Amino acid sequence: MAIKILTEHSHIPGIETFDVYRKNGGYTALEKAIKTMSPEEVVEEAKKSGVRGRGGAGFPMGMKWGFLAKPEGVPRYLVCNADESEPGTFKDHYLMKTIPHLLIEGMIISSYALGANKSFIYVRGELMYVIQILEKAIAEATANGLLGNNILGSGYDLELVVQPGGGAYICGEETALLESLEGKRGNPRNKPPFPAVKGLYQSPTVVNNVESIANMAWIINHGGEAYASVGIGRSTGTKLISASGHIKKPGVYEIELGLSVEEFMNSDEYCGGIRDGHHLKALVAGGSSVPIIPAHLVYKTANGEDRLMSYESLSDGGFATGTMLGSGGFIVFDETACIVRNTWNFSRFYHHESCGQCSPCREGTGWMEKVLHRLEHGHGSMHDIDLLVDVAKKIEGNTICPLGDAAAWPVASAIRHFREEFEWHVSHPKEATLPGAVYKGAAVLA
Repeated sequence: MAIKILTEHSHIPGIETFDVYRKNGGYTALEKAIKTMSPEEVVEEAKKSGVRGRGGAGFPMGMKWGFLAKPEGVPRYLVCNADESEPGTFKDHYLMKTIPHLLIEGMIISSYALGANKSFIYVRGELMYVIQILEKAIAEATANGLLGNNILGSGYDLELVVQPGGGAYICGEETALLESLEGKRGNPRNKPPFPAVKGLYQSPTVVNNVESIANMAWIINHGGEAYASVGIGRSTGTKLISASGHIKKPGVYEIELGLSVEEFMNSDEYCGGIRDGHHLKALVAGGSSVPIIPAHLVYKTANGEDRLMSYESLSDGGFATGTMLGSGGFIVFDETACIVRNTWNFSRFYHHESCGQCSPCREGTGWMEKVLHRLEHGHGSMHDIDLLVDVAKKIEGNTICPLGDAAAWPVASAIRHFREEFEWHVSHPKEATLPGAVYKGAAVLA
């Protein structure tokens, strides 16, 4: 049975309440950290664990903490990124509504480690009921002496604030989030300076994902080395995966990193396989912003090795034959899915969510949406396919934040692997626009 670090107690009735969470070992890690460990020792355990950012970038969390500047007389802040706006990703939502105290405990431990006396949880504004759940959990923790002044008699003080966002995808980018938290328009900042030096209110700040912070209770209770022993290579620990699409059992699953994609896709413990009577066509492994891969590259890498649910294996071969683990938004397509229609839908999203600050993204996402609309609605040309590739190249790497890359990668990879389907939309315009029409060429099916 696979180890469960985050969801071990998620099935227990009432686990969202303080009393039930406490009875099941909750806040013992906080007691251990604050009574027996220095902040530096907590940071060291995070480094030993090798836990990487679970919001999409995958940067080692302990290393990120180590970059935090500590000037005298200047406050430091911890900000939890709970914006979770990536299409196909809903695991942070699940964690916050199911086990809110796990995040609260992780926030207190992490704030203590960083020397922050005021920390924030920035939650996507549409999730108002989740915000209410978190605020209730904070009130319970405060009433029991685990938040506020002189926590557990240690002399350490912490105020924890839940801040609703405005529902902008761009605010998932950490500097845009900080701008929004300060009450300004959520435009990404130029870097450097990085948030670790000048972040919230121009003070040293760490921004971490919900899942990343929630791991800290287990890491403190069991040790960083024990966490690092789970997983594979530099992909340590477990990962929450949001599985959706044409599978029998969509949902949120906690896996040990290193599990094979084939087992995750087809075992009854996880996705349960492709829906009956259908077969796999393509996979988006890490949310809508990562490259799509065709069926023959889902279970095996280009070198014929088993494809694993890990940062390294999913990206094996680069974008020519690989993808990214990203935020773990695992979207499965069977042969009934139209790749052109899906790519157009993604492009509509990125055009709408671009902040407009960078011209390659502002103009390029609009061009891609328009050209894909032409192809999907029977007005495209063969030249349009190459135009899309060219526009994607001109966006990639030329914007302040990664939204431009996030918009370009799905388009470029869809054409790379499914060009015949795009060409079919040009050569069969009337057929392609019929309800439910989809290209059925054998070259892209497996």
